[in-house]
Amino acid sequence: MKVAHSHPSVAAPREPVQSALEALQQRSFSAFGYVVTVPMLVFGLALLLCLTPWGSPPLALALGLVVALVVGNPWPTQSRRYTGKLLQWSVIGLGFGMNAQQALHAGREGLLFTVASIGGTLTLGFLVGRWLKIERKTSHLIACGTAICGGSAIAAVGPVLKAEESQMSVALGTVFVLNSVALFLFPAVGHWLSMTQNQFGLWCAIAIHDTSSVVGAASHYGDQALQIATTVKLARALWIIPVSLGTAFLFKTPGAKVKLPYFILGFVAAMLLSSYVPALHPLAPVAVYLAKIGLTLTLFLIGAGLSARVLRSVGVRPFVQGVVLWAVISTVSLWVILHAVA
Repeated sequence: MKVAHSHPSVAAPREPVQSALEALQQRSFSAFGYVVTVPMLVFGLALLLCLTPWGSPPLALALGLVVALVVGNPWPTQSRRYTGKLLQWSVIGLGFGMNAQQALHAGREGLLFTVASIGGTLTLGFLVGRWLKIERKTSHLIACGTAICGGSAIAAVGPVLKAEESQMSVALGTVFVLNSVALFLFPAVGHWLSMTQNQFGLWCAIAIHDTSSVVGAASHYGDQALQIATTVKLARALWIIPVSLGTAFLFKTPGAKVKLPYFILGFVAAMLLSSYVPALHPLAPVAVYLAKIGLTLTLFLIGAGLSARVLRSVGVRPFVQGVVLWAVISTVSLWVILHAVA
């Protein structure tokens, strides 16, 4: 009788590219008494490039993605912590470049689009989520992020839902990936269709999820588009409050706390001060300049947070839901704006 001998399983050879990247991430050297790793050095150089005159929102996002996917973000926790704060202060700073009367006109013009698109997106999100058999809370988070203001809406609605961290991660990953695509795609489509500044700013505010990408795409298109997009998007962000309250009712979560977007009040205050306090007029361009730098850095940090692990966590069906919702709201709003807005 022959006795079968068991052999230890032999691990498959590592991918050469992956092995090289891991070796690169582990390399370090001393400088001025500190140990500096290659990811730290690359992260710092990319961040400095964003601060140069060549830095722009699309470039910043692309550099962040390169850092995340090639060498890895050496400070992921700090990046997540400061991204939201930096975005909020940047939005407040942009308020100093807005005119109150023009903003009020833009807000009135975008009100009907806002109400119709939010209601339609939430309804479609519910139907698509059920069709794809996506877990209910995850589906609702993706729909809220698409309908209102991306990561900010998900961060506000998540605690109301008492969502788990995995559900939040899937929704945020889906929205951030599509935001990254929109930042590059929308200006190209706008120029191809010869959209006016007014049309493009309104389209950005309605069809791009996150405030950071809305402002980044609009600022790349023109100053008037930036003013309209920022005003309409922040007015849209106020819908976090009623949607959060409605979520608590639908999901039967009594005692849920609704997170208010206080930074929008700061934006309105900055806009009013800039419009009606002449003594502040010389300081307004400086505040706007610093705000645009802050926005560029925000997009860099967002890109640096999109690691391969985050992308893998999204899953196929939630990503399909996000793409379907985004495609519908983008094409429908584009058609309406091109035919109804000058």
